[in-house]
Amino acid sequence: MPGGGLALAQQTSSIPTLQPPPTGYVFPAQETLSYTVDWRVFTAGTAVFHLTREGNVQKVDATADSVGGVTMLFPVVDRFQSGFDTRTGCSTGFSKQLQEGRRKVSSDLSFNYSQGKQTQVERNLVKGTSKQQTASIPACVTDSLSAIFYAASQPLIVGKTVSFPLADSMRTVTVTMKVEAREEIKTPAGTFQTLRVQPTADEGVVKNRGKIWIWYTDDPRHMPVQIRAQLFWGTITFHLQSYETK
Repeated sequence: MPGGGLALAQQTSSIPTLQPPPTGYVFPAQETLSYTVDWRVFTAGTAVFHLTREGNVQKVDATADSVGGVTMLFPVVDRFQSGFDTRTGCSTGFSKQLQEGRRKVSSDLSFNYSQGKQTQVERNLVKGTSKQQTASIPACVTDSLSAIFYAASQPLIVGKTVSFPLADSMRTVTVTMKVEAREEIKTPAGTFQTLRVQPTADEGVVKNRGKIWIWYTDDPRHMPVQIRAQLFWGTITFHLQSYETK
C-alpha cells in the first residue's frame, strides 16, 4: 500500500537520530546515588540508582521502595535494570519488576538493531499469564531509565534543547530535554549549582506522567541531584541523600 508506506516513512523520518556521547565525557566506573522521595509533606519512599561500567556498557540498576505509613497503605517494591553502549548511547535492554499494592508484574524489553526490532515479554505474576509484543525501532534508541544518564552526557546549555528517540510502550517517541535555567539546589547530600531540565514528549509515558524536571549538576559530570514529577494525584520529588563512587 503506497499510502501506508509513505506515512510510515514520514513517521520514521521525524524521529531524531540518537547522538553518541561526546568523546570527552566520562561515565562513572561505579556510582551509587541514593534519594529520599517526598510526596507533599511526607517522605513516601527511597530510590537508589547504581551505575557500573562493564567494558563499553554502562549498566544502571534502580530500586524504588515505599517507607513508613505509605507502605501500610500501598506497599511499593520496584526494581529496574537497563544498560547502554557508552560509545553510541544505544540501549542494550530494559527490564522491570513491579510490586505495587496487589499488582505484581515483570517485563523484559530487548533490542535487535540489525533487524530493526524491539521485543517485550510481560508477565502478570499474580495471574500467571504472559504476553509478547514486537515492534519496529530505528537504528539506535535509548530507554526510560538509561535516558536519564545518556542525557547527562550531552551538552546542556541554558535555552537549548537535546532531542533523542526513546523506546516507550512498544513505540519510539521523541523526547526533548529543554534546559530551562540555572538554579542552586539544597539537598540532604549538599548544596549544588544545577541546570534545570524539563523532558517532554508528544506521546507515551513521559507525556502521560505529567510534568517532569531533572536538576543536573552544572559541571561536566551532570549528576542528577533532584527529580520532580507533577502527577495528577500530586507532586513527588527525589532529593539526593548521598552519592558514592566506590
